[in-house]
This record gives sequence, C-alpha cells and structure tokens, in this order.
Amino acid sequence: MTNRPYRSPRASRRLLAATAALLALTGLTGCAGAETEAAVKPDGRRFTLAAAGDILIHPELTEQARKDAAATGGGAQGLDFDRIMAGVKPVISKADLAVCHFETVAGEPRGPFRGFPDFVVPPQIATTLKKTGYDTCSTASNHTLDHGASGVQRTLDVLDAAGLKHTGSARSAREAATPLITDVKGLKVAQLSYTFGFNGTGVPADKPWLANTTDLGKIKAAEHAARKAGADAVVLSIHWGSEHHPEPSADQLGLGRRIARETGIDLVIGHHAHVVQPMEKVDGTWIAYGLGNQLARHEKPSGLTEEGVIGWFEFAERQDGGWDVSPKYVPTLVDLPPDPDESGRLPAGAVTAHRLVDVAAALRDPDGLSEDRAARYRLAFERTRGTLLNRGAAADGLRPLEPLPAG
Repeated sequence: MTNRPYRSPRASRRLLAATAALLALTGLTGCAGAETEAAVKPDGRRFTLAAAGDILIHPELTEQARKDAAATGGGAQGLDFDRIMAGVKPVISKADLAVCHFETVAGEPRGPFRGFPDFVVPPQIATTLKKTGYDTCSTASNHTLDHGASGVQRTLDVLDAAGLKHTGSARSAREAATPLITDVKGLKVAQLSYTFGFNGTGVPADKPWLANTTDLGKIKAAEHAARKAGADAVVLSIHWGSEHHPEPSADQLGLGRRIARETGIDLVIGHHAHVVQPMEKVDGTWIAYGLGNQLARHEKPSGLTEEGVIGWFEFAERQDGGWDVSPKYVPTLVDLPPDPDESGRLPAGAVTAHRLVDVAAALRDPDGLSEDRAARYRLAFERTRGTLLNRGAAADGLRPLEPLPAG
C-alpha cells in the first residue's frame, strides 16, 4: 500500500482552480466555474475569534496591581490585575473564541517576581485573563525557557488552574503531541504555537517536546495532526520578526507566504515585535504579522510599545468546506502615569494609573477625558490603522470593529 502525501484543503482548492483555468484555456470549459475561493454558505456555520498581543507583566504593572488590590480589597495574595485589564473586557468577552499570548514564565503568588530579561510574573494575571474572556493562550515565545523545565511546568499549571487552555510548550511528550482543539459553537478549532528561538537557550536534548521551535515541516505536521483529530479550522500563533520594527522582516514575509501557500492553516497571528505590524491577505489567508503589546510597561516606553491591537476575525463557512475570514481591528493603548515631580506629585490632569484602554470606546464616552488625552488616543488609533493597512489590507476588507468617533 502506498501512502499518499497530505494535501491541505487550500492546496486542493488551488489545484482545482489551476485545473479549471487550464481547461478553460484549452476550450474544455466543463470545470471553468471553479474558483480559488468559493462563496459563503448562506446557512453555513460561523464563529468569531479575538486575538491580542503580548502579555508582558513588567514590575510597574505588578506594583499597580498591588495598589489596586489595596484600594479595592480584590484580587488574590495582594494583587489585582482586573482593573488594569477592564478596558478590553467588553470586546474580548463577546468573541466566541478569544486567544491570548502568554509571553513569560509564571511564578508563585507572592513572588519573588522578575522583569526583563528573564521574567517571573505573578500567576494572578492568568485569573484576570480568564475573567477578561480569554479561552486559550499561546505559550511559545523567546521567554518560554527563561527558567527551564520547571518554569514551563509552573506556567502551564497556573494556566490550568485559571481555566485557560494552552499550546506551544508542554510538560510531557504526550501533552506536546496532543493537538489543542477547542469546541466553539459545535465546531472544533485548533490552535498551534511556535517561536523562532529562546534567547540563546536550547531545548533540552532529553526534553525535545518542552517548547515548539519554528520549522515549516513541524507546522505542517501539527496542522495535519489537528485535522486528523477532527479540527474544522486551524489557527497558528507564531513568535517571529524583529523587536520594535513596525514593518515585517523579510523572514516574516517569506515564511508567511509559505504558510499561506503550503498549508491549510486558516489564520496566522503574529507576536514578538512589541509594536503593531501590518495585516495582509496572502493567497486567501489572513496574516497578522504583529499585534503589538496587549499589556506591557517597558523600561523605556517608546509610544509605540504602549499601542496594540485586538484582531477580530469573523469565520464563515464556504461552499467548498473552507472558511471565509473577515478581519476587523480594535486599537488599544496602555495608559502610563508619568514620573512624579520632586515632591512626589503628578502633573495636573495626568494619568494616575496603568490602564489598558480600548481607544475608540474611550473616545465614544469621553466624560472627564482631557483634550490632551483624547489627542493621544486619536494618535494611537490613527497610527495603528495606518500600520495595519500598510500592505494593502484595506482593499481586501480590513476595517475597524468600531470606527473612530468624530471629534
């Protein structure tokens, strides 16, 4: 018996379209109606997916969570991240599937905690992510192995305790080989997670399954395994590119095109740059090269590092069994309090707490918002829009989930 090579649904449709075009050119038009992308089924299955950028809990955010816990009596073990994340909960919680990127290693509830370069973050953030509406998290990043196998174990235990599914790192070979498939409105949606590397740390030779390193062959095999396990749709979270560069690198563009053309992956969600990068439709597949930071407070904020985007993707079943994906976006901003003056006071009208903001929502309800702050929010929205559309995504239908209010 001869084993037939796996051919992705997209590859099969492309082959059909190419055959139809050839037949049409030769006058054999019986298949000339075939198209690369079939029409959407009027009564087909549908779901929405929200995905956002990196979760990086720097020390200033932990201190803010400590202050909030003291003020509200909320949280656990003296930390409450709920107020910091509250601004995006209305968007994240209404998605049928919400995907986060858990960038770093979780520690013990009372610490000690560490920031860059080898993070150990409060596990309380995972509980807040679940409350915010997240369902799953990718965990393959350049920080996954900051504290070795024990760090991976502790991080995944924390996510389990919070009720968050995860993929990208594993505690055993069996866990690594089991596709993450989530039931979404009766559909099976798989998530994959890969990273370019681990800051010079190699995956231990005796634990090759500990974390996923990017390799197109491995990504293809993982998609195949997910399809074999019953996945109706497959989403890839990928850690790639150059930090602080709003434009995707040549490596990102090249790998993105190979993923779009050689696999059946339905959506690519990029991380790592810590700034927003464009979205682009390549051969029918949407690629979000970089969603920026969802929550972070870098030692030297650049303005861009506080800006992020929630990708909102509407999946609709097509006549050929594939998915039509309609993308939208929600610009976000992390409000950062300025440094106090010599007397310990903040400037008049300044932001007083770290808060993650849905900027369009904040501008729709501007009660108490200063003129300067409103201008900052508008800048974040416009700059994010300009970056996202920089590779022609507007022509392929990329739109804001909610428009920027006039003002």
